[in-house]
Amino acid sequence: MAILIDQNSRVITQGITGKTGQFHTRNCVAYENGKSAFVAGVTPGKGGQDFEGIPIFDSVAEAKAQTNANVSVIYVPPPFAAAAIDEAVDAGIETIICITEGVPVKDMILTRDRMREKGATLIGPNCPGVITPGQIKIGIMPGYIHTPGRIGVVSRSGTLTYEVVDQLTKLGMGQSTCVGIGGDPVNGLKHKDVMALFNNDPDTDAVVMCGEIGGSDEEECAEWISQHMKKPVAAFIAGVTAPPGKRMGHAGAIIAGGRGTAADKIKALEAAGVTVTANPAEIGLALRSSMGLD
Repeated sequence: MAILIDQNSRVITQGITGKTGQFHTRNCVAYENGKSAFVAGVTPGKGGQDFEGIPIFDSVAEAKAQTNANVSVIYVPPPFAAAAIDEAVDAGIETIICITEGVPVKDMILTRDRMREKGATLIGPNCPGVITPGQIKIGIMPGYIHTPGRIGVVSRSGTLTYEVVDQLTKLGMGQSTCVGIGGDPVNGLKHKDVMALFNNDPDTDAVVMCGEIGGSDEEECAEWISQHMKKPVAAFIAGVTAPPGKRMGHAGAIIAGGRGTAADKIKALEAAGVTVTANPAEIGLALRSSMGLD
């Protein structure tokens, strides 16, 4: 079992004819069951063509009707990404993964409200995607570092996701599913949403979560963990502040009103019983400790 995606997922790539869409679709198709999972691409005006055997349609609605797809991954440029999400929602796609970075906040606010009415699941935007090792990957992550297993991973940062996975793999701890939720201030699934999915997954034994400064998502997740989580959790909070005049790594990494600091998040997580490490090179060891393996 896995969360969100598995070998039976049927995937559409929105923006498949762009350079980024082509590159990452090709890599995803080459991973495990990707050849059977990626069933369509969508680029308006390119319907009737194909990309390396994958049929291209003018709309998501047409692609879904022809292929029965239930997942869409979006590589559409930022000004048009929210509209691409809306199109997937309106077509009845169940799970939407938006890789695009730099989607206007105003657009995402409107799209998020629209999605709440439809009941679709959004991961991202500005995320690396989702992978269930040994089954399917949808996104931009390097598949070769992942190993099938029983550890869930959820992170705002793509780079930290890869670091965690590499450590877990080297420690002989495979992953059930790895979810990059993205670092934008307005996005889809939050830490606590993914944590709940892992908590209910019989094939996940423990979870690693990576957070960042800014916002209150990690504190809200900590509160949820304290009340509901039945499995060990280890965490790392990225708290390095950018030099004056430099942009932080993610749009959501903004501290305001004395809230959202690394210290606030660490305190909340530790109070919830989470094993927190201050050293990103020791996340795997922190998980082993939380599971009582050391």
